[in-house]
Amino acid sequence: MSKAYVLITAAHNEEKFIAATIRSVIAQSVLPQRWIIVSDASSDGTDDIVRQHAAQHGFIRLHGISDNHPRNFGAQVDAIKAGYAGLKDLEFAFIGNVDADVVLPPNYYETLLQKLADNPRLGLAGGFIYEDYGRGFKPRRTNSVNSVAHATQFFRRECYEAIGGYLRLPYGGPDWVAEIMVRQRGWTVQAFPELVVQHFRPTASAGGSLRGSWHQGRMDHSLGSLPLFETLKCLRRLPERPFVLGALARLLAFAYSWLCRAPLLVPEDVARYLRAEQRQRLQALFSAHPQNYAEAQPETVPTSPTTSSLQQ
Repeated sequence: MSKAYVLITAAHNEEKFIAATIRSVIAQSVLPQRWIIVSDASSDGTDDIVRQHAAQHGFIRLHGISDNHPRNFGAQVDAIKAGYAGLKDLEFAFIGNVDADVVLPPNYYETLLQKLADNPRLGLAGGFIYEDYGRGFKPRRTNSVNSVAHATQFFRRECYEAIGGYLRLPYGGPDWVAEIMVRQRGWTVQAFPELVVQHFRPTASAGGSLRGSWHQGRMDHSLGSLPLFETLKCLRRLPERPFVLGALARLLAFAYSWLCRAPLLVPEDVARYLRAEQRQRLQALFSAHPQNYAEAQPETVPTSPTTSSLQQ
């Protein structure tokens, strides 16, 4: 089993959390060959924290981006691409994205390396996200064994390069598109509940800002989601009080994009594959055997699209 893996982190003003993230990576039972932390025009103490740890651990490298550019969803993808450019001279089999506000269990990467070794078709793997809304860390309600959160996505290198890495998207969703493209190319995507990842900044999808939820609705439409799928996905969150306004904002944004005939922002074949996945999911949901919906596992043959969770 090859244990050679590398990591990339895109960070912007993360002094509050990044030290904990670094400590959790340093504590890994299998260390990365190299970890490039891209500080994207940080103006706080992020760079100093990274430098302090890099001085003690040779696998950590700081890459600074100082040019003035808008802070948007595409900036994070640009930072990740800049980090990847500094890794191409290395021989490695796996590459991971790790956000600057997470804490990983010490066996995180060792476990994923073993899972990938055990399943040669596994192209993208990760753990389950836990977030704290004031009552201690609890599992993110959108966790799914068939989806890996952006914060800790871990790719087989050949899979990552086959999809061309993350796409730069104005409304976000590069992790979701990466999953679609991974499955489209015949790989599987799997998250493992036993790998608990603490995430310190809850996402808009978990009931955060209305602006974030609005962007997610625009994102869903721009990736080609089916209107019925989007409607059911948002409606099933309404009974849960913390998610009501976010779900409504997301659905309204999707409807707005649909009425405006906003264009797709991904290749047509990617949108077509996503819709096929969603149709298959809807058929399982409305079939005479509703347990098929909950138990459906991804197929990886592009001509037989996978099922996709209503969580996305």
